[in-house]
Amino acid sequence: MAQRDLTGSRAVVTGAAGTFGRAIGDALRARGVRVVGLDLTASADAAAPVLACDVTDDDSVATACAEAVDRLGGLDLLVNNAGVGGPAPATEPPGEVVRRQLEVNLLGTWRVTAACTPALVESRGRVVMVASRMAVMALPLAAAYGVSKRGLVAYADALRLELAPAVSVTTVYPSMVRSPIHDSTAAAGLSLEGASQFEPLEGVVATVVRACAARRAHRDLATCRRVGAEMFLARHLPAVADRVVLRRVGERIRAGAFDDAPLAAGMVSRHRTAGRRGRED
Repeated sequence: MAQRDLTGSRAVVTGAAGTFGRAIGDALRARGVRVVGLDLTASADAAAPVLACDVTDDDSVATACAEAVDRLGGLDLLVNNAGVGGPAPATEPPGEVVRRQLEVNLLGTWRVTAACTPALVESRGRVVMVASRMAVMALPLAAAYGVSKRGLVAYADALRLELAPAVSVTTVYPSMVRSPIHDSTAAAGLSLEGASQFEPLEGVVATVVRACAARRAHRDLATCRRVGAEMFLARHLPAVADRVVLRRVGERIRAGAFDDAPLAAGMVSRHRTAGRRGRED
């Protein structure tokens, strides 16, 4: 699809100090975009300014977004990238880990977008949502992340309809990229090594830039062919997708990958009990 010249465009990128955010900001600047980042901690770097913004706090979001728009003199692009992860089994009561993922990944995106909407409408701009393959193809023991990202997609779909035709909304679906977002999951003994394939950061960044630059806005964009195939499978043949995930998880359980993970104990026990019963039958 043809791309437009982004030179002189004005963009806000959330989660700007993280692995994705820094790379997205740098890639947009390389295309001539003026970028102001938002993150928990401010940075005075003149080439890559980041304003302090807690996306879980209404007042912080309102103040930071207003300052960003004022600095830029308007807003053409909003890249909602901020996100957190962490293990959260669906069988456990929702605690702080769950609440934080919903607050940052879903409600934080909602707050920032609402604060930026007037400026985006004025410029007839574009919103890019960084969702996840897990929004459509869930993985066990990561319920909060999947729920938050599926909710983000639902929010993007509603936003697209409300802002049309003035503002376009594109949702980008990365798979797994090596970054600190997976550290807490690995620390809990729930590493996804072997259960899901990692993809290079460069592909995710290129897809986000493509979403920003497309002359005619995409609705949804997968970051690579494999993710696109998995999304198609999950949307059109969900029972088959479930079996694929369960087979991979079963292989990991049989290999003992989760034996030292308390959060996985129930799932491991159920799989092994079912396996013993199957052999007895």
